[in-house]
Amino acid sequence: MTKPFAVPKSLVWSAFQRVKSNGGSAGVDDETIATFEQHLGDNLYRIWNRMASGSYFPPPVKAVPIPKKSGGVRILGVPTVADRVARTVVTTVLGPVLESVFGSESSGKRTGRSALKAVELVRRRSWKYD
Repeated sequence: MTKPFAVPKSLVWSAFQRVKSNGGSAGVDDETIATFEQHLGDNLYRIWNRMASGSYFPPPVKAVPIPKKSGGVRILGVPTVADRVARTVVTTVLGPVLESVFGSESSGKRTGRSALKAVELVRRRSWKYD
């Protein structure tokens, strides 16, 4: 059976390797990387099959409160291990394609860019122009 989307299995495998090297906590399914690895072949096949068939749908993200230095908390979203693998596949494929579309000075969610660099750019421009 032919899949509508060309998602190489090797790409899913390498995405898992990147997720594993980054570590991280379990998501809403309470599945750690170690638990995910216990059924690695089945788990990676399920991700590949759903992505290649166009039926992948991300699960909810676990909300984890993180204390702020200034008081209060901020909410950190922790995706499941499987969703991190799927996101890595998408980023690997679409990142280079979309990079050519973005302006050279846009910063949002781009490798090597940050909010601080965006603020620095605004500051430079505000001094350069009236």
